[in-house]
Amino acid sequence: MILTPEKKTDRCLTFRTKRGEAGFVMTLWEVLIAVVIVAVVFGLIFDGYVTSSKVAQWTGFSLAAQSMAGQAVEQARAAVWDIALQKTEVTNMTLLNKQITLNGANFTMTGYTTNILDIPWKGTNYVLATNYVTVQSFFQNGVSNPWVQMQSVTVQTVWPFIGWGKYTLQYYTNTVCTFIAPDNRDPQTLGD
Repeated sequence: MILTPEKKTDRCLTFRTKRGEAGFVMTLWEVLIAVVIVAVVFGLIFDGYVTSSKVAQWTGFSLAAQSMAGQAVEQARAAVWDIALQKTEVTNMTLLNKQITLNGANFTMTGYTTNILDIPWKGTNYVLATNYVTVQSFFQNGVSNPWVQMQSVTVQTVWPFIGWGKYTLQYYTNTVCTFIAPDNRDPQTLGD
């Protein structure tokens, strides 16, 4: 069979068309892969922004809870505790369900307070936290003679946070602990 120039031309056109289609098909796959890569990158960037905003929110809550615990510790530290005058004003702290247990010259006081965390809020979207306060007096050297009595003040602030995982409510605790020495403000015991 002898090819005529028309058929030869048709054959060349057919060959060129298949070659052009093959190039187009490869370009389509490249574009689809590029779109998938761009979608994954934007998804990761979006997820990073959401995660960083949740971490920032959690950090704000934790800082506010730490401040709330510090306020309770400062209230205990500001109370006069003079052994010589037998003043122990730390027992006058305003606590709910306050219980004082005496054990000889020592005591243990427990109670709690609730307050709104110091974070921005409007209407009813405030966050309540609870301070669990424990004040214990003890002899630093383990005996009452010589007289070296101290107080341990422990405040545990429990606060809720929604946002991790499947947005379930979780509770976190910030703890502050300090030791307090007596004031001894009686001038007669100081030798004045």
